Amino acid sequence: MESGAYGAAKAGGSFDLGRFLQQPQTVLRIVSAVFALIVFSCIVGEGYMNDPTTSSRKCIFNMNEDACNYGIGIGILALLGCIFFLVLDIYFPQISNATDRKYIVLADLGFSAIWAFLWFVGFCFLTNQWSSTTFSVPIGGSSAKASIAFSFFSIFTWALLACLAFKRHRMGVEDFAQSYVDPTHDATNPYSIYPNADSDSYHQQPPFTNNPESTDGYQPPAY
Repeated sequence: MESGAYGAAKAGGSFDLGRFLQQPQTVLRIVSAVFALIVFSCIVGEGYMNDPTTSSRKCIFNMNEDACNYGIGIGILALLGCIFFLVLDIYFPQISNATDRKYIVLADLGFSAIWAFLWFVGFCFLTNQWSSTTFSVPIGGSSAKASIAFSFFSIFTWALLACLAFKRHRMGVEDFAQSYVDPTHDATNPYSIYPNADSDSYHQQPPFTNNPESTDGYQPPAY
């Protein structure tokens, strides 16, 4: 990871596509986007079946519409989140304000941590509903298992993204602490009377000195 404020180089540098694609957070975002695409596309494509008793379509996860809606919802939002933060990663080195960089890294940390938790909940929810399914599924069984499997894989990719964002935040805090100068120890402090003087020699010398030449030529008046 490049050195600089919050893990990026100083603003003003040229964009290097090769180096950008080799960054760990870029690889993880692309992988997370692919996993999210697989999850919600499997549910949308083959996650529903026709109910023989009614003319409506039912979710293959124990006919629980909430299970399908949850998988589709977090999958779409995760894909949009990956695209959004990929765009921010591209423009991140061009941002010169350290405060703006801090807020972006914190947003990345919070979003990644929340989505790692939501994928864990989704994996448990879909697994429970699939194991509780009592009717035979003519089609869509492999798609249901694929959505469960990639929900499980997404837990780790988003957790790693949260760890990388936390590392970038720590780097930014350490850079600020190293660059901060205490004004009480600054040699150019404007409130210092003698900023460059030696304090010991200043206190050892008396404030006034007698001129011996003036005392030798002095004669008291005669009365």
